[in-house]
This record gives sequence, C-alpha cells and structure tokens, in this order.
Amino acid sequence: MPFDDERDFEESRKGLIAVPEYRQIKTEDGTVAWDIGSYDYLLEGKEFDSIHPSLQRQAILNMNFGLYEILDDSIYQVRGFDLSNITFIRGDTGWIIFDPLASKETAAAALKLLNDTVGELPVKAVVYSHSHADHYGGVRGVITDEDVANGVEVIAPEGFMEHAVSENVYAGNVMNRRLFFQYGVLLPRSPFGHVDQSIGKNISAGTTGLIEPTRYVSDAYEEIIVDGVRMIFQNTPGTEAPAEMNTYFPDLKAFWAAENITGTIHNIYTLRGALVRDALSWSKHVNDALYKFGQDAELMFASHSWPRYGNERIQEVMRAQRDTYANLNNGVLNLANKGVTINQIHNVYDVPESLQQQWAARSYHGSVEHNSRAVINRYLGYWDANPTTLTPLSPEDSAPLFVEMMGGAEPILSKGQELVDTGKYLEATEILNKLVYAEPQNQAAKDLLADAFEQIGYQKESPSVRNSFLGAAFELRNGIPQGATIETTGPDTIKAMQTTMWLDFLAIRVNSAKAADMEFTINLSIPDRDENIVVEMSNATLTHIVDQVAEDADLSISLSRTDLEKVMTGERRLTEMLADGTAQSEGNAEIVAQLASTLDQFDLGFELMPGTGAQDLTPPANDFAQPGLANSSGG
Repeated sequence: MPFDDERDFEESRKGLIAVPEYRQIKTEDGTVAWDIGSYDYLLEGKEFDSIHPSLQRQAILNMNFGLYEILDDSIYQVRGFDLSNITFIRGDTGWIIFDPLASKETAAAALKLLNDTVGELPVKAVVYSHSHADHYGGVRGVITDEDVANGVEVIAPEGFMEHAVSENVYAGNVMNRRLFFQYGVLLPRSPFGHVDQSIGKNISAGTTGLIEPTRYVSDAYEEIIVDGVRMIFQNTPGTEAPAEMNTYFPDLKAFWAAENITGTIHNIYTLRGALVRDALSWSKHVNDALYKFGQDAELMFASHSWPRYGNERIQEVMRAQRDTYANLNNGVLNLANKGVTINQIHNVYDVPESLQQQWAARSYHGSVEHNSRAVINRYLGYWDANPTTLTPLSPEDSAPLFVEMMGGAEPILSKGQELVDTGKYLEATEILNKLVYAEPQNQAAKDLLADAFEQIGYQKESPSVRNSFLGAAFELRNGIPQGATIETTGPDTIKAMQTTMWLDFLAIRVNSAKAADMEFTINLSIPDRDENIVVEMSNATLTHIVDQVAEDADLSISLSRTDLEKVMTGERRLTEMLADGTAQSEGNAEIVAQLASTLDQFDLGFELMPGTGAQDLTPPANDFAQPGLANSSGG
C-alpha cells in the first residue's frame, strides 16, 4: 500500500483554528455522549499487531478534533464531535448548517465552538444531506421549532421523511441488535477492541431528534439561494441513502459530496441490515457530479472524513471512487455470468491493482468481501443455484450430524486448536462453528471459536468486519450482558411515521398464532389529516387500505393525529382514550384489546451466536407502542 502518500494527513490538518479544552461531551444528566479521548491510544505513535496497518492509518486520520476553516471566512467544519461532520456556511447575515450530527449535545457544542471562535451569528437554515440519523439527529442542538416558525428553513431531498423513519422501522429491532456487531457496541476502546468506524470514530450517545423539513429538493438539479448563498443541489437517490443530495456552491467553487464521496469506499450492503444499494447507480451519480461540478471545483468536502483541495486532487478522488463502484458492479457481474456464485465471489473478485494503490479507493466502511456478495444478491438473490442450499437445514439441526460424523467434541476441539495454532483461522471456524451449534453450552468450544474470530478480526481492514468478528467473540466468551443498551430513535422520529407506515409495522408485530381465530374490520378516521383507513384482520393477517370506508365495519374509531401519536409513543393507551372520550368509537370497542393481544414486543436480547444467553433488554411498552426502533446511523 502507498504509505508514502501522506496527502490525506496534510488535507485533514489544514485549516484547524480551534481545539476545545474538553475531550468529552455530556448530556444534561451527566451521561457521556461523546468521548474522543477514549481513542487517544492511537496518538501514541505505536504500531499495533492487533490492528490492520491500513485501518490504523484510517483510525488516526479520524482523530481530527476541533474547528476547521476550510474556505477563508466562508466554510467551517467541526470534526471529531460525532460519527459525522457538521458544516457551517457563512451567509449574508447568519449560518447555513449542513448535517447537524447525530445528537443534540454534540451539535450544540459544535455550534458554540464556532460562535465562540469566529463570532456569533444566527442560524438561517439547516440542510439535511440525506436520511440517516447521524445527519439530522442533532438538529435540536442548533435550532428549535420556534426558529422554524420564525422563518429558519430546513431543506432536504425529496423522500427524506419517508426514508428517515422507514428504513429501520419494519426490521428495526433486528437491525438494532445487529448494530452490536457492526458498530462494536460492547467492545472496549483499545487496540484489541474498537478502534474506528471508517467514516468517523463512533456514533454519539446523546439525544436524537428530528424537525420536519420546510422545503424539499425534488428536481435532479435545483438552484436555491439562502441568505445570499447560491447553492445547486444534485439529487442522488439510491446511492448511500435512498434520499440523498450533493450540493455545489458555484460562487465559492466548492462541492459538498454528502456521504457519496468520503475517505472510504462505502457499504453496498451494510452489515446491520438494509436494502442492498446499487453500486452502478452510485458510480453514475459520482460521474455526473464530476462532469457537472468537478471540472471547476477547488474544494470538495463531505459529511464524513476530510476535505480535498485543488481541482486536480478533487478529480483524482472522484474518478477513483467512481471507478471503484463501477468496477465492483461490472467486475462481479462479469464473474457471475461465468458461473461464480454468491458463495464464491468474495474469494474470486479483486479490485483492479491501480485502484488498490489509491487510498480513496480502499474499502473501510464496506469491504470487498461483503460488497461483492451484495452485488450478486442484488441481481440474483441469495441462492447459488445448488439445490442443496435452496432449502437447507437450520444450523442447529445440521450441526449435530457433522459433529457425530467427526467423532464428537474432543477431536473437533483438538483439530480446531491445531488450525488456530497454525494460523488457519477460517478453517478453524468451519468446524468449531458446527460444534458450537451442536453443543451451545460447550464453553471450551465457544472460547476456541472466539480465539479464531479475534485473530480474523485483527487482520481485517474494514472496521465493520473487524467489529463483527470481535463482537461475536465477546458474546461467545461473556454472553449478552444484562442491561446492554443501544441508542434508539427518539419520539420525534416515531411521531414522524405516516399513519400507514405505523399500521404496516403493527402488521409485522401481529403473531399469527394469536390471531388465528380473529376476523374484524375497523374504520380508522383521523379528521385533522383527512385520513380514512380501513383496517382488516383476516386469515391471521392485518392489512389496511387508505382513502376507503367500509360500510359494514365492526368498529369505527375517530381521533386526532396528535392523540394517535401518544398511542404510537406509548404515552397513552388507545383503550383508555376510547374509555374517556378522547377518541370516539362506534361498534365493538373490545376489538381494540383483541388486536393489542396479538402484538409481539420485539426484544433486543435475542442470541446472534448460540449459547450466549438471551436477555430481556427492552422495557415493556403500552398497548400498540413498541420501544427500540433502530437508529439509522448510516453505513
């Protein structure tokens, strides 16, 4: 790798004008929301055998901490206060803020550092570049609802609200659990644990919020002037997020690349779980930006990583990432069309050598291995066309057969130890994983599998992959800790759910066995939103249709959207509202309790690895509420 190319370090240091005395940011109750100091071991000048050298380089680059003036008296960034960067554009009378971090506390601290350093100005607008929570969750640290009522604009790409609350709702609980592995939630911050998160150090643990946009960008390219600042927005749907946009400042020759071009090749498939992204579309949107804005831009900056300076350098990075995403799509499909399957592609596909030698084309947030499999999954699905894998046994059912044929636990442990001792870690996991599934309480087997997982993790360049191996090793050794928690979406996001989306999520929570004998129809009316919805339970399945009223409904319910939101967040029970007249009903009101009785509450504490001990980690909720919707922190 080109370790003698240190331009990234030069660019990451450029423009630093203020470093705060503190290295922690706390919430109002004293909880630590952010702690950059916990990674200071990376600044000691040591090379760690347990960290891939390329990853250690990236982890040091992400130790930026402070206020940067990246364009004279015009554009400022605070970096190292959260997983993402917060950017401030100086207008005629105030600040335009791009992507106000993940937490209220970190965003407020960043704005204060800016105002204390360069002079206080009011916030005139906030721009959300895309629909992941680390790019809007801190908005209440920089503006309030009153500010918006008084004219502060909130600008976002078309589809922002839908995707901000939907991507991690329907499968929110399982996504939240899988975050334990991808983001190394339980890992200590050390050379043997969490070292980095590719696009930043980590995600903050403060208070998340959401203020609905006042203006949406819907055209492919759209020019908007705010407080004297001319901005050309480029919609890039289906890239890093379903709703995302780049921005060009023609008068400043500055290009904002959102999270489409950062200091890493990104996830095509994110390990926490999400719809597989389109690598070819991503490449084409970067190419469009290169030809429309990249010919003139002298500054490229983004919501993660560090800026790039000078037109030649900008074009170099844009081409490297454009070509990497395009080759990932095209190279994988080339091999797939020759018969390489989803279970082989990660051992066959290679990024072209010329790209491997460019830091901007290294896969930290994504990895070549899981991204290549994702491309095949996007086009061909999970099946490799071998009937053996079409309807396979569950691992806990197949494992005992393998263990029996291998002579039981003792020879497997002996061979596993031999493989670990000789550095054949993947081979070791093949047999030890079978033993752990066959004998989930065999701690010697779990410990040896954890040994292999740790050694594989230490060798990985991608933090997401590293964390997943180390996270699994942690739980194999220690079980799932009682009381383990993870930051979840706040009430702002739950309230932002469309009624139809909330009903879809209720349908996912219906336990078909509990609903087997139920059959009813409900007319749901929300007068202040002019919404009429028919909700139907039949064949143990809950469905609904909008803009309809059933003539023979078993129950009709009418309530305001504000009162419905109290039900959604668990503040009130719908049965109580019907009893005290807050919600009006006609027909058989007992149906509400019947429906509620079918709903499962999803808990975070289920096992990802066998024998780690399921835990009850999610507090009980009222009626129709479900706590713990996932926090889409990006990736």
